[in-house]
Amino acid sequence: MTAAVFLSYWTGLRFVAPDLDPAALVGTALALHVCDAIMCRLFAHNNGYPKTLWTGLGLVAGLWAVAVLILLPRRGGAPPPPGRLP
Repeated sequence: MTAAVFLSYWTGLRFVAPDLDPAALVGTALALHVCDAIMCRLFAHNNGYPKTLWTGLGLVAGLWAVAVLILLPRRGGAPPPPGRLP
């Protein structure tokens, strides 16, 4: 298994675009993982989990971290404060 094949399976891009060249694969994977890290940070903030930890997990694990965070229950305690509306 080459590094490109491993990266394509890790990011999930192998199922969507199996014939990406390695340069496009790395760029697309990096962009997707940054977006996944942002989503993890938002979900962690709204559900009472550590934001920094889940941002890092989202950057490393990508969509798999987002899926785990969505399935985790909301932590007890006070609900998050409402955001300011414009």
